[in-house]
Amino acid sequence: MGSKRKSTVKKNKRLKKLKKTVYEEPEELKRAPHSFVIHRGQIGKSLLQLVKDFRKVMEPFTAASLQVYKKNTIKDFVALAGPMHVSHLCVFTSSDTGVNFRVARLPQGPTMTFKLHNYALSKDVVSSLRKQMVNPKLFSHAPLIVMNNFTGEGLHINLMATMFQNMFPTINVTKVNLNDIKRCVLMNYNTETKLIEFRHYAIKTVPVGLSKGVKKIVQSKVPDLSNFDDIDEFLLKPELLSDSEFEESTSSNVVVPQKLVSRGNIVGTQSSIRLSELGPRLTLQLIKVEEGLMTGDVMFHEFIKKPDEKPDNKNEAKEEV
Repeated sequence: MGSKRKSTVKKNKRLKKLKKTVYEEPEELKRAPHSFVIHRGQIGKSLLQLVKDFRKVMEPFTAASLQVYKKNTIKDFVALAGPMHVSHLCVFTSSDTGVNFRVARLPQGPTMTFKLHNYALSKDVVSSLRKQMVNPKLFSHAPLIVMNNFTGEGLHINLMATMFQNMFPTINVTKVNLNDIKRCVLMNYNTETKLIEFRHYAIKTVPVGLSKGVKKIVQSKVPDLSNFDDIDEFLLKPELLSDSEFEESTSSNVVVPQKLVSRGNIVGTQSSIRLSELGPRLTLQLIKVEEGLMTGDVMFHEFIKKPDEKPDNKNEAKEEV
């Protein structure tokens, strides 16, 4: 009996070691930025769905099923952040003045507070499209971050750009596998209105220079030939080309440098990059930058100026008075 117990204990130890080796993340994945996306306070169903949509954007390096309870504090999430390699905390809050969106660098800050002027949920964005491209496989890899026009005076603009860039894994151009780039996040900053437009797209590569019929066959789609006497009619009739194929701009065409999983895209030939919006859509405005984690010295404030700073215009001067 004693020998059997010993063998059982050894077997259990081996299983525990095996589980650890199976679920242990590679070092490069540990270094990738991870995130918590949560909400605080009372929020409605729409904003709660926005939290879930934003988690989809941040996949796979986010806690997709994270449960948030009223008794939880920010310190609770910070305590979990270290063991789980979480580097960023995204918080949605709602008040009488509107909805705010906070992004904090863990564990010590800084923290950026944005006013959420308006938003559209993913389900509303996708339902408005004629051609939808939603596939669970899209979220197996992190999105590519594309930032536009984050220039201007003030340290807060550079800090804002750096914060958003560091929320997503960096890409080594010489080693990247193009099959892993399935989504992109586009952020555009308007220097006049000071608003940030946030968009989330799926990326698809399709061959160019083919008729609609040939393209279907190349991509292994079964065509409907019931209205044709001969397959030549299906392949050669010019009216079978869609309007987009007649008028498609060559600016989206690229030469395929790698072997792609999608059919019809051959290395060395031209293919077209197509974007299909996944949502959500956000319109943000930076309001405040704090040095610490949700607290500390205010490094920037859109509406409150330091004594040594000059107001941007007469209206702001009146607000200070």
